Amino acid sequence: MAALDSEVQSIKNRFGIIGNAQLLDHAVRVAMQVAPTDMTVLITGESGSGKESFSKIIHQLSPRKHGQFIAINCGSIPEGTIDSELFGHEKGSFTGAHEARKGYFEVTNGGTIFLDEIGEMPLATQARLLRVLENGEFIKVGSSKVLKTDVRVVGATNVNLLNKVEQGKFREDLYYRLSTVPIFVPPLRERGRDIELLFRKFATDFSEKYKVKPIALTDDAKDLLLKYRFPGNIRQLKNIVEQISVLSPDQKEINAAALAMYLPKESTLPALYSGPGAHENISERDILYKVLFDMRKDVNDLKKLVLESLGNPAEAAQILKDNASLFESLRHEEPRPSNEMVLNINPVRPTETPAEQEEVQDITHVAEDDSLSIVKKEKELIMRALRKNNNKRKYAARDLGISERTLYRKIKEYELEE
Repeated sequence: MAALDSEVQSIKNRFGIIGNAQLLDHAVRVAMQVAPTDMTVLITGESGSGKESFSKIIHQLSPRKHGQFIAINCGSIPEGTIDSELFGHEKGSFTGAHEARKGYFEVTNGGTIFLDEIGEMPLATQARLLRVLENGEFIKVGSSKVLKTDVRVVGATNVNLLNKVEQGKFREDLYYRLSTVPIFVPPLRERGRDIELLFRKFATDFSEKYKVKPIALTDDAKDLLLKYRFPGNIRQLKNIVEQISVLSPDQKEINAAALAMYLPKESTLPALYSGPGAHENISERDILYKVLFDMRKDVNDLKKLVLESLGNPAEAAQILKDNASLFESLRHEEPRPSNEMVLNINPVRPTETPAEQEEVQDITHVAEDDSLSIVKKEKELIMRALRKNNNKRKYAARDLGISERTLYRKIKEYELEE
């Protein structure tokens, strides 16, 4: 056991993996054990957690280490060209195909292909990939000739592929073929003191890069760092350390107050149900619906509690008459049981017209208006990001925090193509 632990530490040093968390060591151990085989591996973990490092461990410790290693982000390749990129095409097979081209599966014969964000792969391409995994065969776009390849596939995803299978967005047979050996890379927030080790490593690196003093954290700053959830994981931590190194070059120690200025505020929206059967892709409109309906229910419950606590029907009726607009939303509630106090909740104000009396605020109208504004805001944000990056979609997608393929789809949806 001690020898295995020593080997794990050696591998971590070789590939620049920093940390001593048990989940991290387990992931490294599985990668080491599966590397000498030709088994397909699926690496799961949140964005920025370091999944690509594990694909390199698998390649470098395998008999294919002298072959080519190619990392491909499936989410950044437009749906219309991904088949050509992966499997190649013949001359004249589509508009712009002025000459034949070899795809990655042909070029990487004898090596390893790392397919990141594999959950973003279109269904038609998934069928082609399944054939490669089953038989080592593929057909170029525009050709009828079957070609052979000997490529090891390592997939990675930051989404729950089983949810995508349930939604019909990912092939079930491909999922089970890919996940022969699963490797889970833990998020940074589950790695305990590894956060401090990574902070010191990045601080030293940026100190050398920018010729500044290496920054250190006070005890209260370390506590704050460990409590932060880091939704962007290692990538986010590295960016924060770089910001502090550049913007606070003369500070030897950073306290909690100073550190808090560099930590983005975490969302305060309530988390929606994400258990079995829940849909994975929840839109902002869904969140708004839930928040608004929950608020309406809470307010109505509070109104009932106030009225029932009075105990005097005459006093309650007077309050209803004086504050009729506040109790408007109770008009369409279900009738209460006969053993509970019944209140007249339809008082008429002398100054109201009949039309005003019939007006009832419907929360779904509010939600509809908000959903429309979200679409408008999303379109505006995409336009701003494209203008900022001179219509370079790769950098615009990075600023927006979405994949290039998703941006491509949104541009077509909103008709933003020039």
